[in-house]
Parts: sequence; C-alpha cells; structure tokens
Amino acid sequence: MLTSRPGKLSGVNNQYNNANATPDSPFRHEQTRRDAAPQFVLPLVVRIERAEPPARTDALETAARAVLVLLSDERSRGVGVPPAEPGGEWAAAVRDWQDARIRKVVRRARGAEWRRAGTLPGITVTGKSAQVRVFPPVPLDGWPKELAKLQVSGTDLDDPEPPAGPDLTAPVLWLNPDLGMSAGKAMAQAGHGAQLAWWELPATERAAWRGAGFPLSVRTPGPQLWRELTTSGLPVVRDAGFTEIAPGSCTVVADHPALRG
Repeated sequence: MLTSRPGKLSGVNNQYNNANATPDSPFRHEQTRRDAAPQFVLPLVVRIERAEPPARTDALETAARAVLVLLSDERSRGVGVPPAEPGGEWAAAVRDWQDARIRKVVRRARGAEWRRAGTLPGITVTGKSAQVRVFPPVPLDGWPKELAKLQVSGTDLDDPEPPAGPDLTAPVLWLNPDLGMSAGKAMAQAGHGAQLAWWELPATERAAWRGAGFPLSVRTPGPQLWRELTTSGLPVVRDAGFTEIAPGSCTVVADHPALRG
C-alpha cells in the first residue's frame, strides 16, 4: 500500500491515485484538508534547442531521474515532522510540497532562456541527448521570473529510432499504450511514476537505486502486458483529466524489481 504523496503536472491537476489510499491521501481526487494547505509546485525545465532537440524517450527518462535526484539530494532531506531535524536548505519546501497536493510543471527552454534558468538553485540531469533541470518546489503563485516566462504547452519530441527493449533487471516506467500524450505531459507522468516507486521502496532499496545512478527505462507495452501491469499491484499513476486525456486514466505503471510479486 502506498502511504506517501501525489501530484499534478504541466500546470494542471494531474494527480497521483491509488486504490488503497487513505481518505485524506493525496492519491485521491476528492477534496481533502490537503487542498486547504498552501500549494507548491515542482518545476522541471527541459532544454530543447531548435537544431538539436532531445529524443523523446531520453527526455522522459531524464525527467524521471531528475525527480529522483531531487528527492534523494542532501538538500531535500530531513522532511519529517517535528521534532525531526530541519534538514537541508530545500527540506522545508519539499515537506510543504508533499503535505499539499503534489504538483509538477514541465517547461521548455533554449539558448539564453536555458542559461538564465541555470542560474537558479537546482540540479541539471543529463541523459544521452536530453538535459532536464529540476528546481526545489516553489509556491504555486510565486514562480521565479526566469521560469515563469518559459513555455509549458506545445512540447513535442520524437525518437529518431524505436527504443530498444527495456532492461527488466532495472526499473521500468510503463506508459499506457492507448493514450496519446505530448512529450511534456509524458515527461511529467514519468516523473510521477518514478516518485511513486521511490515512496514505495524501503530505505535499503532506495539507497541501492541511488547508488547505481537511478537506472530506469520508459517504455510503452503492448495491450496485453499493459492489462497485466495495471492489475499486478505495482504503483499506478492516474490522471485527473484536466488536459489531453480522460479523468481517471491510468498513465504509468511503476515497475521496480523490488516491488514485483
């Protein structure tokens, strides 16, 4: 059973959900006390240069790793309730973000926009062709001007070659084969799936994943495998349906080897 938090992305309410969530869990769509709390958002910025855009799958995988890198960073640690230690410089923001409705926004930047975004506190994660910078959570209505001006919608990318089969000895984030999502939306959903897997893992497995550099794949299964995955007991991301897809749609299954079976 998932006992941790949920989320939303691309500037809209795409919330995590889980059938076993408690009545006040952020995994539920219904209004709870979390909706009355101050709301924060986790900004992610993907670098998309006109001449050399990243491959779609690599951008999705890099965004998912960026979320994990921030969650496990020393500056984000110590997010327990008092009398726990206050933790790192981002710990309070991460705690407040997770105590409310977890939200993520993916924006895109190039050239001078990307360089300006890089001057703000954050972490840049680099994939094979993609670069994604993740920032500590900010108030929903308090975005830094360097990020507030960046575009949210219209982010689309392609894979020059079909991605190879995933390494099943490592985590795989499976995307719903029946849904057509923009690259920006899919990046956020992949980040949601990675976060669900992180919350579900025991400390030893978290440490091992982090120590290995957060290996993972993002792939789209066939219809039969997708049906099996959604009923396997693995963490599932469900969308609130504010953009692109119908409410309640399963978007991602977070398949980590330690969570199987």
